[in-house]
Amino acid sequence: MNASAGDLLGLPPEDRTSSPYTGYTRAHWEAAADGMLDAAWKWATPGGARLDLPGPPSHSGVRSDGLEGYARTFLAAGFRVAGAGGKDPNGLLERYADGLDAGTRTPGRDDAESWPLILDHHVQGQPMVESASVALGLRLTRPWLWDRLASDVQDRAEQWLRGALRHVPAGNNWYLFPYTVAGFLESVGRGDAETARARERASELLEHWYRGDGWYADGDGRAFDHYNGWALHLYPLLDAHLAGDEKESAHHGARLREHLESFSLMFGGDGAPLHFGRSLTYRFAASAGVGLGAVTGHTPLAPGVSRRVVSGSLRYFLERGAVGNDGLLSLGWHGPHAATLQSYSGPASPYWASKAFVALLAPAEHPLWVSPEEAAPSEGPDRVLSVPAAGFLVQSTGADGVVRLHNHGSDHVRPDEGESAADEDPHYARLAYSTVTGPTSAENTADNHLSVTVGGARSARRRIRPLGSGHGDGWGWAASWHLPVFPAGPSTVPGLRVESVTVARGRHELRVHRVLGAPDG
Repeated sequence: MNASAGDLLGLPPEDRTSSPYTGYTRAHWEAAADGMLDAAWKWATPGGARLDLPGPPSHSGVRSDGLEGYARTFLAAGFRVAGAGGKDPNGLLERYADGLDAGTRTPGRDDAESWPLILDHHVQGQPMVESASVALGLRLTRPWLWDRLASDVQDRAEQWLRGALRHVPAGNNWYLFPYTVAGFLESVGRGDAETARARERASELLEHWYRGDGWYADGDGRAFDHYNGWALHLYPLLDAHLAGDEKESAHHGARLREHLESFSLMFGGDGAPLHFGRSLTYRFAASAGVGLGAVTGHTPLAPGVSRRVVSGSLRYFLERGAVGNDGLLSLGWHGPHAATLQSYSGPASPYWASKAFVALLAPAEHPLWVSPEEAAPSEGPDRVLSVPAAGFLVQSTGADGVVRLHNHGSDHVRPDEGESAADEDPHYARLAYSTVTGPTSAENTADNHLSVTVGGARSARRRIRPLGSGHGDGWGWAASWHLPVFPAGPSTVPGLRVESVTVARGRHELRVHRVLGAPDG
C-alpha cells in the first residue's frame, strides 16, 4: 500500500482470514469513508455550505465546485451513517445540516456560503448534478437530519431542490437527477404533480435508452461506459429499494443482475476497473453497481465474490496514490493524471467515488461482509464474452488477471453531432482497452488504433457502427465499421470506410481490417 494511505485514513490491520484476497473488511470501508470525509471537511467554509477543495477550478466555477464538495461528500456520509443505523461518531450530520441551512438562505448570491441556483444544463447545469447527491444524502439520513431540521430550513431546501425539476437536464443520465430529487421530496410528503412529471419523464427515457444485455446507452447515442453502474442502474434501483417498492425493485433489479453478468468480469485481478470511457477520476465508483447488487440481492455474484470486487477496487486505488498526503482524492487515476480528466472535472469531482460506499448499506451481519472473499471472475479460467447490445468483446486471462475490452460499439458521439477529428476522444475511439493501460498525452501516437493516411493527415475513429458480436467455448468475435475523419485537409474522403473485426481466444487476439474506397496513394 502507498506508505501514507493507511495512516492517513486510519485503516485497521488487514484481515486475511475472512478476506484472503484484499485483507479488507467492513471496518476498512468505514475507516476509509471517515478518513476521506475528515480530510475534505478541513476545506469547508465557515458555515459549512461549501467544501472549497484546493486545485484548478472546473469550467463551472469555484462556487459550483464548492457545492460539489459538499454534495458528493454528503453522499459518502449518508451511506456511512445509514449503514451504521444512525451512529455518527464524528458528528458528520450536524455539519451537513448546518451547511444545508447556510447554503439555502440566499441561493444565487455571490458570497462564501450561498449555493448557486439550479438552471438549465447549458446555462448553469452542474448544480443540478449535485442536487441529486444532496437529495439522496437527505433521504438516507432522514431520521437523524431532515426530521430534526426547522420547518423553514426544510422549506428552503425544498425550493432549492425544485430547481432541478423546473430546468432542462443534459440529454443523458442527467434526467435521473430530478428523478432522484423528486423521489426524496415524495418520500417526505412533499410530492405533487411536478415531482410526478419529473419521475415519469426520466422513466420514459430510461426505457428508451435500454439496449439489452443489462446495458443502457447514456443518452440517445451509443455511449456505453461506467455511467451504467454508477448512475443508470444505481439511481432507479436505489430509489426503489429505499421506497420499499417491490415492483420497481424487481424491474430494475433484473436489469442490474444481467448487467453484472458481463460487467463483473471487467475488473482485473489486481482490482482495477477498465480504464475506458469518461469521468474516470471517479475511480472506485466503478464498483457501485456491484455493491448495490449485493445490498439489494439483485446480483448473480456470490457475496464473497462481490466483496472481492468492491474491496479490490477500493484497495487498488488507495495503494496507488489516489489519496494524496493531504488526505484528499486527486484529479486523476492513480495519482494526478491530466489525460484522465474532462473540462467539467473540478477539485471535488473525484468524490463521485462516494457511490462505492453504497456497499455500507449492507449491515455488519450481511453476507456481503461475513462470507469469506472468493476469487473475482477475472481470476478464474480464461474467458471471452461478447456483449452484443454494447458491441463489446471482453477477454480475461487468469494467469495475469488482465482484462481487455475490444470496443466495436461504444462511442461518445450524439446522434445529431457531426464527426470531427478535432473531437476525437481517446477514452472511446480506440479498438481496445484494458485494466492495465490508459490514454497518455494527446501528443503521443495513439495505441490500439488504425489510421488511414491521406495527404499526410492521419484519420480518427469517431462514430462506431457495430456489425455484430458473439462467443463460443473460449473464443469470441466482434466487428464494426467507421468513417475515417481527418484533422487537416478535407474532413472525409468520398466512399472511404474501414471495417474491423476482432477474434479472441485465451490470451490471443487477431484483428483484421478492410479499407474500402481508399484513393490512390
